[in-house]
Amino acid sequence: MNQQNGREHVVKEYSLLAPEYDTRWSFYIEATTRETIARVSLAPGARLLDVGCGTGALLEKLAQNFPQATLVGVDPVPEMLAVARGRLSASTELGGGWAEELPFADDSFDTVVSCNAFHYIRQPVEALQEMTRVLRPGGEIIITDWCDDYLACRICDWYLRWFSPAHFKVYRERECLRLLQEAGHPEAHIQRYKINWLWGLMTAKATK
Repeated sequence: MNQQNGREHVVKEYSLLAPEYDTRWSFYIEATTRETIARVSLAPGARLLDVGCGTGALLEKLAQNFPQATLVGVDPVPEMLAVARGRLSASTELGGGWAEELPFADDSFDTVVSCNAFHYIRQPVEALQEMTRVLRPGGEIIITDWCDDYLACRICDWYLRWFSPAHFKVYRERECLRLLQEAGHPEAHIQRYKINWLWGLMTAKATK
């Protein structure tokens, strides 16, 4: 499947899921949001970009934890952004866009985060390079996603590759490190962990 077809499937699937996304995956969203925020540090006035912000769950919690930061979210699915606009204050800027083609100038943000979106990205190195481009020197990239080192994630990855055209790939820790290195982050590091007895995640961090 080419990139354009993959993008069309992402938009189609999540335009339908948007109204029920938060309730259907409430435990998963709460856990991944909590783990991501635990790894974020923002000074007053800092600018943060959430890539693949979806319904705005992470941005909502970030606003509560860092009220003096400027928060921006980008997502390719209008219906997901509509849900996000309903839960976030007007001070949070939201817009459409893909991770591989971020609609922002160079050196625009102090932190770039992405939570639960990386396994949909068809060109992961290009996306990481774009995140780096819009990041200011000394800024951090923080990515939380499924981890294929865990059996449950491997099974789910296999299933979704067959039955969900929107899905692309879940990575092992070493694969994710290799992608970050290819994107210009040789010092990147990753932490793996479980959010319950079954489901495992990883969070990658890299500094520009």
